[in-house]
Amino acid sequence: MIDVQKIFITDAGYKHTLGAVRSLGKKGFYVIAGASGRHAQSFYSKYCNECVLYPDPRDEEHFINFLCEYLQKNEVDVLLPIGYLATVAISKHKNSLLNYTKVPVADYQSMQIASDKSQTMEVARAQGIPTPREYTSIGYIDDYPIVAKGIHESGRVKYINSAEELKDISLSDYILQEFIPGEGYGFYALFNKGEARAIFMHKRLREYPVTGGSSTAARSIYDPDLKDLGLTLLKALNWHGVAMVEFKKDQRDGTYKLMEINPKFWGSLDLSIAAGVDFPYLAIMMALEGDIQPVLEYDSDVKFRWPFPDDILHVLANPWSAKQVIRDIFDTNVKSNLVLDDIKPNLLQLYQTGISVIGRIGRRNLRYPHGKPEVKA
Repeated sequence: MIDVQKIFITDAGYKHTLGAVRSLGKKGFYVIAGASGRHAQSFYSKYCNECVLYPDPRDEEHFINFLCEYLQKNEVDVLLPIGYLATVAISKHKNSLLNYTKVPVADYQSMQIASDKSQTMEVARAQGIPTPREYTSIGYIDDYPIVAKGIHESGRVKYINSAEELKDISLSDYILQEFIPGEGYGFYALFNKGEARAIFMHKRLREYPVTGGSSTAARSIYDPDLKDLGLTLLKALNWHGVAMVEFKKDQRDGTYKLMEINPKFWGSLDLSIAAGVDFPYLAIMMALEGDIQPVLEYDSDVKFRWPFPDDILHVLANPWSAKQVIRDIFDTNVKSNLVLDDIKPNLLQLYQTGISVIGRIGRRNLRYPHGKPEVKA
């Protein structure tokens, strides 16, 4: 009898975790999905063999203690973190966890730099990678709008249009950058101790928030300039594991400007899998076998959309995009994470979409949850 390899995946409530669970389940792995809440969408997938409730990763000590105890009692071949908090905590305690299983994440020294936007920008500038202008003092800002970004983790963004709006911003919590007008691009990679083992690139077609956020529809691309920038930055960190390097293509001069490193799996993971770069599988095989053959080619011009709640929120915030969204629904070449033979997670997504929309309407932040940059003509 052939032993089935067991994979423990964290953050079962995320849409990209569902993509990983489905992909690994189809390949015959025994998938253990973990989350801090009972109603995580991956728990409802037919490819999830076991559901585990663990402490919230914000409580790092209890989270790591739980993982160590679980791994001591249960045989697991690879621990694959997905979300930011879980990834950072597991990186920090990787040496302890390696006593029980394989853990394909970056060392904590590199993770600390990638998780801190100020340190990331310093490394990027040292490598000659273009970055937005940064303001280190509120008193010397001479051009608006600017963007206040939380130093740690993606998503903490505020658009600032005047000195008056800066009063509630603390430079100990945020970095202040010039606003870069342009479209969002991503470079994705799997590294093995400083060497690239898989790459992928995409362009955002729709996003939420519409002022700049996660992809609700995206297309695979290949751009050697984008590749070189992403590789240069991750090599400078001697990276290990997966990471996304996010850029904007500045419409004023056509150059890529670094936004941040997302030192973990990314929300648009389904697109890379659909285009032929199965990052979860590759990361696991690299962990199990020590190395893999590089995967440096993939299908470009693959289009993928995420209906619930992503594209729904985009359309509600930007009704003018409805025509394109409807066109994509009926275009058989456009892929999505709606899977008819594994529909239960999608039904939960639909329910959660309704809750999210009602909540955002109640808070009056549906259209511009991060504020709206007032760009001068």
